[in-house]
Amino acid sequence: MNSIEIENGIRHIYSNDKKLARIIDAAGDCTIRPKKDYYHSLLRSIVGQQLSTIAAGAIKKRFFDYFDSKPLPQDILKVPDKKLRNLGLSWAKIKYVKDLSEKMLTNEINFKGLNKMTDEKIIAEFTKVKGIGNWTVHMFLIFTLGRLNVLPTSDLGIRKAAKLNYNLRKPPDEKRLKMLSKENGWEPYNSIASWYLWKSIDMKITL
Repeated sequence: MNSIEIENGIRHIYSNDKKLARIIDAAGDCTIRPKKDYYHSLLRSIVGQQLSTIAAGAIKKRFFDYFDSKPLPQDILKVPDKKLRNLGLSWAKIKYVKDLSEKMLTNEINFKGLNKMTDEKIIAEFTKVKGIGNWTVHMFLIFTLGRLNVLPTSDLGIRKAAKLNYNLRKPPDEKRLKMLSKENGWEPYNSIASWYLWKSIDMKITL
């Protein structure tokens, strides 16, 4: 995903979906930018799962500061579970970050050639790790790899934004959310549409 692709995506969505067009007017340009640091991106996703933005930010800071901002798999595996618990990780997340680290060291998870893999293949690979499900991989695909056409159907923020902005009786399930995407012409830029739906919640924009 580069600036030209983002501009094309914004124009595409703006011309197809009047509701998202108003959100685009209020929110400005989409700021998704790909990142190269795959391992640390997955760690951040695991550490921040099911937490408020503020709580997740505080725990991530403590965790990464402990490792001087660059935890390596072998470093994490050496740290006693109790110490990681004191940094704010739940017992479950301690198992998850250690499972990811172990699979990195054994090459069961390998980032080589990742950009050439399909979304489905990446989901299948990464969900081998304890604690990594579709939501975590969707976030990775959008915010780390910068994939253009990812619709995170299980994300609560997306479902809440869709309910509010499209006057639905309840948050849409996966099937209904995919229908909204087709009906409103989000494809092949579901990632950008999702970003604006999140922004509508952050900025308290509802139509």
